[in-house]
Amino acid sequence: MTARSARPAATRAELVGGRRIVIKIGSSSLIDPDGRFSPERLGALSDAIAEYVRGGHEAVLVSSGAQAAGLEGLGLIHRPKGLAQAQAAASVGQGRLMAAYTAAFGVHDLTVGQVLLTAEDTIRRAHYRNALRVLGELLHRDVIPVVNENDAVATDEIRFGDNDRLAALVAHLVRADGLILLTDVDGLYDAPPSRPGARPVRDVTSFGQLGGLEVTGRGSMVGTGGMVTKVQSAAMASSSGIPVLLAGAAQVREALAGQPDVGTFFHATGRRLSARRMWLGYAASMRGTVTVDDGAARAITNGKKSLLAVGVTAVEGDFAAGEPVEIRSAAGEVLARGLAGFSAAELGRVKGLSQDEIAAQLGPERAQPAVHRDELVTQARSRRPG
Repeated sequence: MTARSARPAATRAELVGGRRIVIKIGSSSLIDPDGRFSPERLGALSDAIAEYVRGGHEAVLVSSGAQAAGLEGLGLIHRPKGLAQAQAAASVGQGRLMAAYTAAFGVHDLTVGQVLLTAEDTIRRAHYRNALRVLGELLHRDVIPVVNENDAVATDEIRFGDNDRLAALVAHLVRADGLILLTDVDGLYDAPPSRPGARPVRDVTSFGQLGGLEVTGRGSMVGTGGMVTKVQSAAMASSSGIPVLLAGAAQVREALAGQPDVGTFFHATGRRLSARRMWLGYAASMRGTVTVDDGAARAITNGKKSLLAVGVTAVEGDFAAGEPVEIRSAAGEVLARGLAGFSAAELGRVKGLSQDEIAAQLGPERAQPAVHRDELVTQARSRRPG
């Protein structure tokens, strides 16, 4: 995949004017008023995306809806309650969902490719690289990837939990110029939209401005996300250099045209991360916790320094050198995430020691940082929003 510009889009028009975007559609936007999967709504979405792609752009579609598409086949009306029932619905529905997308995009002579991911595919770096390669190959061959969490095999213990977070991770994976989150609400409001006097929020330049907003609720009987997860997803992407547009699925054509009064635009608030640092900051599964003193906390957050063993006060977990760990202050605040320079056992022995003392105890070649600054992502990058 080609490198992206370091300058993020500053407007809706610039977001959709980029070469590559990720579009996420929720289950609530693919069902009819009776709660049944709607091929017609899926077709309208596909038509709009096809028109956008025909305009010279690339699109990756992160689509919910597998469980909703499988309900009828299992004789169910509402979202499955048990894990086994949910997995069965997803198993039946995934084929139906992809058949509908294949037909809908086929009308426009466009090919789609299914990419099913689990959280395991992002918390393990080898799996993460494999996902990156397959998405890149599909885009290289002008295929529209249709991404979904692999609900048929995902467990409650190892899963994304909703496709909003997955969409933010995919946007990083493919180096997208922007992320569009389509839902059944036409944007973010300063109160529940059903409440009289609720006003739309058109632009978010800092997540501090959302502090007083009441953001609650779930979109439908078959969805797993809601406005909270969408704001969290937007924070994850925008804080790492990817602008986000949250809009109603009924406005997908207007959103893809960059119209100024559509949805809520979340401006990029941080620099774009490399794939490696993005994986470490947002996707990697932590193997342990390292607690540091105040001096070390200032060094790694304000001074952008490596974490040295002399500043480590406690070690928890059973990790090997090179595995991801969470770094916390004495008060328990998450400061950063990083790749450990020592195993948990080694770091437990050398915590509080200077580099010279480590060299004397373990040998000069082992006098290294507990976490090197090049393998460290500080709180603003590593903390999951919300």
